[in-house]
Amino acid sequence: MLRFHNTLTNEIEEFQPLNDKEVRMYTCGPTVWNFAHIGNFRTFIFDDILRRYLKFKGYNLLHVMNITDVDDRIINESAKRNITIDALTTPFINAFWEDLDSLNCERPEIAPRATEHIGEMIKIIQTLLDNGHAYQSEGSTYYRISSFPEYGKLSKIKFEGNITGGSERVDTDKYKKENARDFALWKLVHENDPTGWDANFGRGRPGWHIECSAMAMKYLGETIDIHTGGIDLQFPHHENEIAQCEGATGKLFVKYWLHGEFLKINNEKMSKSLGNEFTLREILGKGFNPLAIRYLLLSVPFDKQLNFTFENLSGAEITIKRLHDFYQRLRETYLCDGINFDFQEKTKIFLRDFEEAMDNNLNTSVALAVLHKFICEVNTAISQEALYTKDRTIILEAIDKFNSVFGIFVETKNEILSTEIETLIEERKIARRNRNFARSDEIRALLYEVGIILEDTKHGVKWKWK
Repeated sequence: MLRFHNTLTNEIEEFQPLNDKEVRMYTCGPTVWNFAHIGNFRTFIFDDILRRYLKFKGYNLLHVMNITDVDDRIINESAKRNITIDALTTPFINAFWEDLDSLNCERPEIAPRATEHIGEMIKIIQTLLDNGHAYQSEGSTYYRISSFPEYGKLSKIKFEGNITGGSERVDTDKYKKENARDFALWKLVHENDPTGWDANFGRGRPGWHIECSAMAMKYLGETIDIHTGGIDLQFPHHENEIAQCEGATGKLFVKYWLHGEFLKINNEKMSKSLGNEFTLREILGKGFNPLAIRYLLLSVPFDKQLNFTFENLSGAEITIKRLHDFYQRLRETYLCDGINFDFQEKTKIFLRDFEEAMDNNLNTSVALAVLHKFICEVNTAISQEALYTKDRTIILEAIDKFNSVFGIFVETKNEILSTEIETLIEERKIARRNRNFARSDEIRALLYEVGIILEDTKHGVKWKWK
């Protein structure tokens, strides 16, 4: 029974999608004014684990992740560089997908750009104006929070008096509002401003919050199953999304809200002022394996804070190498024909324990512990020659199931060496048979240079990656 901690109710709840085995999920994606940092990718890896596990459980998933390609920061940065918004954002969008791919994250089914959905935003704003949830002031349009009594139900913040936001994204407007808590839906721009769009209520550009509401409802409907994002988006962004959507439709916007916790760097909050805000590309530039980064970021459950250090990243690299060495050993070790029924039963138990851990609010730390214990048992059985050919097939299938969620093994099926390398290995075998040990050693050295270690055993030549 799959259970999630629902931020909306602050309770662990059994997951019951709105439509049987169909799941509609929305993720707040990147704002593409710069390269994404490692904290962003902790959230995106959590999203990836969630989407992979939903499919593991047999659900049909429609996952939407937006691209915010217009907001104040983007406009300011493009003006500073004297280039168009599209010229600024397109390279960073491409870089984001490259980074996501490097971390072995699956791409969402739909990835809409905000600038391509201005019409949908205008339609929602007009609805909010018509039903009294929004008003205009000096050319800009604002959401009237007093018109939505449930405001604060996600963040559990009690609003008393006039509270202004401390974030650039909460309130950057210089225009008069009815209440300091009200937020911008549409911001006035000058008639010839290229960063604006025409609407019945005046030329302007969208507020940040309305972008996600428009894209989520366009592709997933007025009520969706799951909405994810970092805990920093819970207020005001997600709170404002609820107000906008439910104010426009009168329906529940999201059934389950899941928020990823903060990533700390050396036990400190990540920030530019502390000099500890690393982009993924900066870390990869130090030579770290992207799968080690993935492993570290998923090693702690998504709703618990994770402390990132280069020391524990180095430890994750060692773990990833051991996992791949294990897989190599399992696949290449000579086994006698036969079957060990006891070990097959153990495999079923390990898979059951893995699923129980993941069912419990995606407890990846316990699920990884199950994987490591399983690997330990397999290694012991291999050493004791208690594993047989049919067992290997079943164990490889089990590893594929683990990996379908974790995504930490590379090519767990049908890994094939290039033709050139296969030819070299075969040539070395012939050289050894002909007692041409000089050529044999030369080939071994050549393969070592490209990262392949050869081992001569009584069952033939084995190879593994360095």
